Amino acid sequence: MGNTLLGEDGAERIRSIARAAVGDSLRSITYFTRTEYDQIYLRNDLERDADLSSFVGHEWQAFQMTQDTYGGSELGGYEYTLRSFENGYLLRVATEREGVFLTADSLTLRDYEEVATALENEIETWRED
Repeated sequence: MGNTLLGEDGAERIRSIARAAVGDSLRSITYFTRTEYDQIYLRNDLERDADLSSFVGHEWQAFQMTQDTYGGSELGGYEYTLRSFENGYLLRVATEREGVFLTADSLTLRDYEEVATALENEIETWRED
């Protein structure tokens, strides 16, 4: 997988964070910006037939709607989104500029919180560089 947006070091950091928290339940990882995306991991037993362009477009739009709808509410700032599906889960962590979504088999909510926090911290360090 060509990691043109993040570079190989950035992609490897994201893969390492996700693998440490999710382990063998990790299905895929996609890094995205407003206009581009790179799938930086896909488990060997899965097909490369997902419509990532549509997924990224939806996740970006959903992030923006969440910000517009809940920004400034008593709930506090956005942290992450977890979506549940018949065959797995999708976790999205995003900022105004970029984001990561990963898919995984069933995990505990604590596992998802752990990986979301670690990914958010990693993305924050990129903004500081």
